[in-house]
Amino acid sequence: ALATDKTLILLSIVGTIFAHILTLGILWLFVTEGRRRPFAQTLGFRWPTNMSPGITIALCSLMALVLLGIGWTVTALWGGQKTQLDLIVESSIAARFVTALAAFATAPLVEELIYRGVLYSAFERATGVVVAVILVSLLFAGVHVFQYSNNIGVITVITLLSFTLTLVRAYTGSVIPPFIVHLVFNGIQSLILVVAPFIDKRILDNGDQATPTTP
Repeated sequence: ALATDKTLILLSIVGTIFAHILTLGILWLFVTEGRRRPFAQTLGFRWPTNMSPGITIALCSLMALVLLGIGWTVTALWGGQKTQLDLIVESSIAARFVTALAAFATAPLVEELIYRGVLYSAFERATGVVVAVILVSLLFAGVHVFQYSNNIGVITVITLLSFTLTLVRAYTGSVIPPFIVHLVFNGIQSLILVVAPFIDKRILDNGDQATPTTP
């Protein structure tokens, strides 16, 4: 009964946004050691030195589009049952909108700062680049497995995304490029989540108008 309660589902998603904000605050305290160190520079959240901001944004956006294309192809071929996220999104229009907000506004920043910022930096110093890329990529993909456990296609896409983001971090030496890729990747899907109900409704309305009536 709790799993099908629309209000509870909505509150859980709203709680996720607050959890992201709280995590960001704790992360700031941890990284800066109580404001003794610069937050962004310590995490590597800066523009790459070998690319201009404009080129960085363009290349990362293109990479996100390519990943989306691959993702849609993989899920179309290997798609399984509806995932937990699908059920959450379909529970109510409010849940759909809040999920889109969390996926775009908070998740990319918090996740990139943790995985490609704190964890990658620590693993790289301790184990080297190759092992750091593998560990961080598997950790990021692993935390999403339960959410998408019944859909091998989605898990494959998440794993591909994870390795791509971490490799971009390793190559550029910066957290900003993987953040942009993640932001665009999630942003396009969030936009689709928001507009899909209105497109579906319009198609249904047009279908009803086109259906001949029986006298």
